[in-house]
Amino acid sequence: MTWATDRLDAIKAGVSVPPVVATLQLGGLDEWGAKWVRKTWIPKPDLLNSDGSLFGGYVAALADQMLAFAAMTVVPGDSLFRTINLSVNFVRIGRAAPLMIEARVVAVTKRLITVRVEFRRDDGDLIAEATAQQIVEPFGRG
Repeated sequence: MTWATDRLDAIKAGVSVPPVVATLQLGGLDEWGAKWVRKTWIPKPDLLNSDGSLFGGYVAALADQMLAFAAMTVVPGDSLFRTINLSVNFVRIGRAAPLMIEARVVAVTKRLITVRVEFRRDDGDLIAEATAQQIVEPFGRG
């Protein structure tokens, strides 16, 4: 276990989320394993556009969170990471319905963790996908 996997266990248990997660109502985590994380997220009405659709910037925030969670499954115990790029593609309009969100680690090198996330409606249709790279730094640097 590392600081990151211990943190994932605490988030999954609902024990601890950072203040920004509470403020943005991003929620926690349902399950995680080596190189993947998953959760179901239900948007609240106050987080939707006036037409009932999901705000794209909010989807990007959820993507960044889940991509970070996936990176946490593989980051070395003596290192931390930061998102250095994030790309979101919107496929369909999201509405006020549950989303299944799953992120996976695509590749790991000494300095980079590449991750991908998919957002699916409960009927399985893809509404958005995102990719990111996380730069890995030893503690005390950066």
